[in-house]
Amino acid sequence: METKTPKKTVKKTTGTATTSQSTRKTPAKKNAAKELKDLFEDSLKDIYWAEKALIKALPTMMKNASDEKLKKGIEKHIAETKGHVERLENCFKALGKKAQAKKCDAMQGLLDEGKSIIEETEPGAVRDAGIIAAAQKVEHYEIATYGTLAAFAKVLKEDECLQNFLHTLNEEKKCDELLTKIADTTLNSKAL
Repeated sequence: METKTPKKTVKKTTGTATTSQSTRKTPAKKNAAKELKDLFEDSLKDIYWAEKALIKALPTMMKNASDEKLKKGIEKHIAETKGHVERLENCFKALGKKAQAKKCDAMQGLLDEGKSIIEETEPGAVRDAGIIAAAQKVEHYEIATYGTLAAFAKVLKEDECLQNFLHTLNEEKKCDELLTKIADTTLNSKAL
């Protein structure tokens, strides 16, 4: 017989309004991670899917960009992203596992948002500003993911994976900095 956890009602006060919110523990799925190694491998599958999906999405962003610096930055990142996939495959190999992708809902959402921004903006500086905003959201997600994976790899003493994650993390940070520079130096002013 399954026992259900009773719902607790918590009243939250935000400013002048009070809202009610139900809270309860979420039960784990049957195949849920039990150890850090399991969570590490699951996260690896997730980012592997994300990077492969990004390789497919970046050419559309590049084609819809009008600023030459932005186009060149995206083109460079396509090549880097292919390298990220190779490093992830090397990590799977170092773990004695076959490279396997698991759909990453977070990346899917970010890519869908990027597509929507392109559809909802006129070509030119405004669209370019939107492409940069969408691309930076992707970069921030990747920076968070590779930072977390590096921390897990360090604890798990997966040194080859750790070095690969740190290399990729550095590239993701540089890409984010380049996007900021492009936006700050020209594009955002042109989009006024």
